[in-house]
Amino acid sequence: MRNKDAAARHHRLIYLLNVAQRRLQRWMAAQPESEVTPAQAGLLFILGRQDGVLMGEAGAALDMGPAGISGLVDRTAAARLIERRADREDGRAWRVWLTPKGRTVLAHAKTSAAEINAALTDGFTSAEIDIVARWLTSIQDKFPRDPARDPARNPEE
Repeated sequence: MRNKDAAARHHRLIYLLNVAQRRLQRWMAAQPESEVTPAQAGLLFILGRQDGVLMGEAGAALDMGPAGISGLVDRTAAARLIERRADREDGRAWRVWLTPKGRTVLAHAKTSAAEINAALTDGFTSAEIDIVARWLTSIQDKFPRDPARDPARNPEE
């Protein structure tokens, strides 16, 4: 279902999406009570759902490659929010675990995320937010992280 309406072509969605993302990231990082970056908070949220995940799994959940997740884990471990341990079954793999400090920071990050989500949705109906969420989710399907693995471009896979 393609929206070829003339008005839809002039919304400047790429620009609006990029500006919104940058402003939200900057605003979140500038909050004085923020103990972590948005990326670190994302890692803590993942570990809050399942502690001890493989670094690759955490990277995939955060849409990051190996170098990105490695740097994020390094910075978050340096802040003593997580610790990295070798996987018991595969000596080449690493698992990431929350520390007690990380659990405390995670609780604060959850409260902060709830407040930010409330501000983001203020003035919109649930139905409107459902459409926005569906649209944003569709971007992940339409523009995969690795275009070479896109089934629409590589039907043999």
